[in-house]
Amino acid sequence: MFTGIITDVGEIIAVEEKGTARTLSVACSYPADSLPLGASVCHMGICLTVTSLAEQGNRTVFSIDASGETLARTTLGAWQAGKTVNLERSLRIGDELGGHIVTGHVDGVAEIVSREDRDGTAWFVFRAPRELAKFIAEKGSVALDGTSLTVNGVSGDTFTVTMIPHTLQVTTWGGATAGDRVNLEVDMMARYAARLAEAKAGGY
Repeated sequence: MFTGIITDVGEIIAVEEKGTARTLSVACSYPADSLPLGASVCHMGICLTVTSLAEQGNRTVFSIDASGETLARTTLGAWQAGKTVNLERSLRIGDELGGHIVTGHVDGVAEIVSREDRDGTAWFVFRAPRELAKFIAEKGSVALDGTSLTVNGVSGDTFTVTMIPHTLQVTTWGGATAGDRVNLEVDMMARYAARLAEAKAGGY
């Protein structure tokens, strides 16, 4: 589990194709002793497992494996060396829950329709996949590229989000532009509420 509060921005430094799967090397500023082998780390909203670990200069470098399913359902298939990625280590008992519960299981890929900057704050309009739009509600929570955000408003399959200067500075969102594709995880409670309503309507 994660909170959607980004704690580091890492860099993809190598990508190795392995048939339908892929191994990536990620450089970050986390201390090596805080990333044991097998640890779960959220990368742009995707929960992936640390499979190897080393220290290189003043950075920690670790490897992750992505399956064909992950490549098909997220933006990870387009990642190349040099890309920066939002990172968050898994939630520990006693940690502050500053965002909302994020599983790291991406539901689909949304697209940035527009961005408007006002006094250091960025106003984004996103388009969600039609099958996911029903889970997004005004003043509800979404995770976009691993970042916990509040929905300002919803219209059909589009929704708006405002990002404060701090968020733009400490995540990859500062460089986001219209046309970019982003990983979307809808709020867990919305997903279960919709499923319960569907089951009730179907007599289950």
